[in-house]
Amino acid sequence: MLCKKRMVADLLFAVQIICTLVFGIKQFIRMLTVTEGVSVSMFWSWEFFLAINLILVLKAHRNQPSRATRQTIISYITWIAMITLDLGVMYVKDVGVWNARDSWSAILVAVGIIATLIVGRYKHLSITDPMIKTSFAVFFKVVPQIIWAYNITLMGGAGLAGAAVIAGHITILSRIGQVLFIIEEAGWDRNRIGVAISEISNEVSWLVVTVVWVIYT
Repeated sequence: MLCKKRMVADLLFAVQIICTLVFGIKQFIRMLTVTEGVSVSMFWSWEFFLAINLILVLKAHRNQPSRATRQTIISYITWIAMITLDLGVMYVKDVGVWNARDSWSAILVAVGIIATLIVGRYKHLSITDPMIKTSFAVFFKVVPQIIWAYNITLMGGAGLAGAAVIAGHITILSRIGQVLFIIEEAGWDRNRIGVAISEISNEVSWLVVTVVWVIYT
């Protein structure tokens, strides 16, 4: 039984890495020529989302290290590398244009972070608390993705590669699978709960982007 679970975990990890590379490279190639509907704020917020979740998983790994937590850490590092690559092409090609919708996205994320800090202070939770970090991650991902969806309704979605859309769902779902494995190993500690909440929110908002992309592309 243990061997079977390890095989499933390894499969999820392999799928995660392959689809992360597909997303990053396909999106990189697409943005060399087309950036229609691409949101600069979305990619920057994505970096923060990944970094926060990486911190949560690193803490979970420190508390109870395992093969699954190591694989999840590698998955997040790979994602950070790919999104950095995509941000790089936006600025090297001078296509990373910040518009009014990016400003609104940044403002709403900032409001969410401030609200989180206020609630955290009221509940005597420090900024290092896993649930505070989780709230930050959700705001950094959900809000910009919803704004990105709106951006696509106005400008079209040609700048978002179809392979990237599909790979995005596969990677999120496989990462949720990885999180479930690390939860099964050590139970529902606050770091693992935080990663689970942020990734489920990520999938829901990516579904919104996908539906809008299908309609307006």
